[in-house]
Amino acid sequence: PAALAEPNLLSLILAVEQSTKPVVIAVHGVCMGGGLELALGCHYRIAARGTQVALPEVKIGLVPGAGGTQRLPRAIGLEPAMNMIVSGNPVASELLAAIPGQRLFDQIVDSDLLDAAIAFARSKVGAPLPRLRDLRVKHDNAEAFIAFARLTVGAMAKDYPAPQRCVDCVEAAARKRFDEGIKIEREAFAALMMTPESRALRHAFFGERAAAKIPDVPESTATREVSRVGIIGAGTMGGGIAMNFLNAGLPVVILETAQEALDRGIATVTRNYESSLKKGKLTPDKLAKRLSLLTPTLDYAALADCDLIIEAVYEEIGVKEKVFKQLDAVAKAGAILASNTSTLNVDAIASFTARPQDVIGLHFFSPANIMPLLEVVRGKLTAKEVLATAMKVAKRIRKTAVVSGVCDGFIGNRMIEQYSRQAGFLLEEGALPAQIDAAMERFGMAMGPFRMSDLAGNDIGWAI
Repeated sequence: PAALAEPNLLSLILAVEQSTKPVVIAVHGVCMGGGLELALGCHYRIAARGTQVALPEVKIGLVPGAGGTQRLPRAIGLEPAMNMIVSGNPVASELLAAIPGQRLFDQIVDSDLLDAAIAFARSKVGAPLPRLRDLRVKHDNAEAFIAFARLTVGAMAKDYPAPQRCVDCVEAAARKRFDEGIKIEREAFAALMMTPESRALRHAFFGERAAAKIPDVPESTATREVSRVGIIGAGTMGGGIAMNFLNAGLPVVILETAQEALDRGIATVTRNYESSLKKGKLTPDKLAKRLSLLTPTLDYAALADCDLIIEAVYEEIGVKEKVFKQLDAVAKAGAILASNTSTLNVDAIASFTARPQDVIGLHFFSPANIMPLLEVVRGKLTAKEVLATAMKVAKRIRKTAVVSGVCDGFIGNRMIEQYSRQAGFLLEEGALPAQIDAAMERFGMAMGPFRMSDLAGNDIGWAI
């Protein structure tokens, strides 16, 4: 593969590592993939507090290919490195610096990073140059841990080869000399580059980034301030949408037509957060802070100060018309009015207002507080700054935004319609729902088409 042609990143890192002058790297913000591998090849590493560190190559079906699987275990130990490399998830620099005996970060700084790095470099003039490659991988019982990791990863990864190859490479770091481990890593990287799984994951990776670019809406397009959000509907979808904004620290006003429905919706949001608290994913302080940002109401007038208002009501055009006419009467000038519709015509919805340029579709997928995809539906009169704001908001709430035009089912449901149709044909040919689901799940889908329909409700599929 071209990625292995000389000169490559691995060669560059080896040159840095072999330098007779001390090389100090200062990192901040994010330090991931090849950036972290370069840092691992330097003699010293200084990080700003809060820097996110990761080797995420497994997420595109690869192993780190420039020494990451060999140097990281030597820097932080076998188990933390295995967890990072197999998951690909980021970890804060200060958490890694707290690992006993770690050699990844020499300093975590809260002040000026560059000044701290220069001062540190001066203090090391004339000192021996430490190299991570010269260290041994630390673990009390490496053999047992590697066996456990292999079993665990095998059960989770199923037919995906990259996680198991990550285990192979980290095992090599623990058992073999550095140069031998590098050879195993490079062989794994080259083999995985050619797999259909990696090709597909890389296609999806670059596709997501391409989808965020809108040809006639450049990054310089002005956006509107969004500091307060309104949600109409406190059901499963409305509550989930609200959680996205609460998680991002934005105040949310959530509206329902009846007190009982409003109470039920607030209780569901609270239960979801309490579940995260029990799992250790949320602290009591953060739970209290997020709930304090939520204002329940039965009065449309409470939405008057909102910069973005999203309706998540019953999927029927007459209901949407009533909602948007009321919104038009109370929303402030410049407020963005969004519909969570999955099937209806956004242009028709916009026509119910005197401000169609401010109307856009924001279609969240259920459960809205978990699913990463957000369809941003651009109406024929939607203002460019409204579209640009929607994309910016999506990033703020950590959604993968994809722009769609006004059409039947937008993007996701258009694909699901064809997928479900073929599943129906298989039923007609005599296959059982459980058999079809099992085949698709073995292929890699999170759930088969009939399990998906059961979860969403067959009435939703019928409506689409």
